[in-house]
Amino acid sequence: MTWDIALILGIDGLANGAIYLLAGLGLVLVFSVTRVVFVPFGDIAAFSALSLAAFEAGQVPPTIGLVAFLAAAALLTEVGSLARKGEGRRIPRALLLWGVLPLLPCLIAWAAARFGAPAPVQVVASVLLVVPMAPLLARVVFQPIADASVLVLLIVSLALSFLLSGLGLLFFGPEGTRTAPLALGSLALGDGVEVGGQVILMVGTAIVLSGLFFLAFERTAMGKALRATAINRVGARLVGIRPARTAMLAYGYSSLLAGFIGILIAPVTTMYYDSGFLIGLKAFVAAIIGGLVSYPATALGALAVGLFESFASFWSGALKDAIVFSLLIPVLMARSYLARHHEEEAEEIDQ
Repeated sequence: MTWDIALILGIDGLANGAIYLLAGLGLVLVFSVTRVVFVPFGDIAAFSALSLAAFEAGQVPPTIGLVAFLAAAALLTEVGSLARKGEGRRIPRALLLWGVLPLLPCLIAWAAARFGAPAPVQVVASVLLVVPMAPLLARVVFQPIADASVLVLLIVSLALSFLLSGLGLLFFGPEGTRTAPLALGSLALGDGVEVGGQVILMVGTAIVLSGLFFLAFERTAMGKALRATAINRVGARLVGIRPARTAMLAYGYSSLLAGFIGILIAPVTTMYYDSGFLIGLKAFVAAIIGGLVSYPATALGALAVGLFESFASFWSGALKDAIVFSLLIPVLMARSYLARHHEEEAEEIDQ
């Protein structure tokens, strides 16, 4: 390995790390607020990429039908819950929230496909189309079992991911697709090494979105409500914060991040109906490095995973995924050791 090859692999690793950074932030956000390891995150990213590919092929994205079905299921679930509680006066608001708002992105996407919208509009429509997916799935699947154990929630999340992968196969077929690059040109770093415009866009988008999320958590009321719920759900409820509402905000932000990831990764990686599963698993490795609670540690873990994957692909392309997932072993061992150490300290203090 020469320095030029190491530089190229490092650039590729930073691009991958930028994607895993956004995915890791989405996973940590959802888990810290809801205790759900949101495995379908990667599938939503894949739906975003495949929807954009459908736009470019002049087709109406099948994701529209899926979102419409989920909206109908969420609306029936909410109306049924309100009826059982005797809160019929809240049904009109439920109709607006679960029946009308999720269909607006569907209408935008249908119009963009029907009238041949320009590429920027297709990109925006693809992102907006998947934004309602996580909140709708949460209302139908996770909210009724919100008090279940983390293990039960994880099993349900895995089953939901497999279901979405199957629907992706049904809607888009087994063929892989790539979309047109969002940024052209390149930046020369000398000695024949160039950084593509798409890579610069990926890293820049990750930096900008991470900064915006930091400002949102620090400066806005919604961000502070999310942080309060993540720290202490009971305390947040006592001061007037509704955990169910903050959970939907977390799912919505996570779905938005997944939409951006799908758009950014589709021009550089061939996307299949099940590509999102690997994206979610590698982001999960980054989130585990951060303990599923620390955003800065998750960001560092994402960069480490991206660089590790890039250099692993140089030594063995067939085993790169296995090498990346092997990072979980020392990380989990270290965290288990530290957790046991803290418990021992607590016992000594009690004595």
